[in-house]
Amino acid sequence: MARIPKKKITLKSSDGESFEVDEAVALQSQTIKHMVEDGCADNAIPLPNVTGNILAKVIKYCKKHVKSSASENNTIDKALVAWDAYFVKVDQATLFHLILVTFLFFM
Repeated sequence: MARIPKKKITLKSSDGESFEVDEAVALQSQTIKHMVEDGCADNAIPLPNVTGNILAKVIKYCKKHVKSSASENNTIDKALVAWDAYFVKVDQATLFHLILVTFLFFM
């Protein structure tokens, strides 16, 4: 049986770095989800307040959560909770930027 290719969305950071991600990963962001629903995601979606370094971390986070939500287990995944705790163990500047991205794109 042939696999249906996953739709890809390109995200472009403020420093010009492009990231091609599965649509499910990009749709973790409510802002990007609305852009896709409004037909504004045909080309790369610019994220002017997010550097490539931070965007790479956010994409890693979103991929992990998409993978976790795809599992059939509806209970709280203790491994995911531990991974989340480890994910935010970064320097203060990086944490600040991750929090900023959360408010800009996930609220």
